[in-house]
Amino acid sequence: MIVVIQCAATKHPDSGYLISQEGKKVSFVANPAEAPDGESIVHARPDSDSDTRGTWRDVLCEYNKSKSNSNPLNLKQASDLYSHPIYAKLPSVFGKENVYVLSAGWGLIRSDFLTPYYDITFNGRADAYKRRRKNDRYDDFSARDLKTDEIVFFGGKDYLSFFISVTGDLECKKTIFFNSKTAPNVANCSFFRYPTTARTNCHYQCAEWFANEHS
Repeated sequence: MIVVIQCAATKHPDSGYLISQEGKKVSFVANPAEAPDGESIVHARPDSDSDTRGTWRDVLCEYNKSKSNSNPLNLKQASDLYSHPIYAKLPSVFGKENVYVLSAGWGLIRSDFLTPYYDITFNGRADAYKRRRKNDRYDDFSARDLKTDEIVFFGGKDYLSFFISVTGDLECKKTIFFNSKTAPNVANCSFFRYPTTARTNCHYQCAEWFANEHS
């Protein structure tokens, strides 16, 4: 079984960054032209051309693949990037190789994937420079090469279509947990309603319950 949880806006304050050739931190956002100016920061999209070779996504992939990588940039694993403790708890229960984060900036990333700071979201209430739109170009990491009999998803409605798009090639049972009165209208998926009085981020509570049930 593969467990997937959507990403979060709040990152640890000591999160690492990719670094440009000029020695500036690269902060990944959805719309760099609208991001606040910063003398020590370069704003970019993950799939924009880097200042070395290929896109910034290519740079990050090479950084993760380096066998001699001592992680000089101090990038955090995806399970440690986000502030909420559920991101660390899920890998401790299910194993790092079985837990993925659905990242609005990068796609489907495994919990031990070294991930730089980014500020991209599908939340329609977020600032314009953070907000990813459906027609924006992203070469998202997907579940194309995963092998599993079931994948479960914890996340809000803003991320549901994204989850479907990055797992579309995966032939297995897909279970979606939800809190609304009616199940989402998504084909070829199973649904499990987790009722809660929480008004925001109720998927955290649901994922916590799910982890406790499998501890």
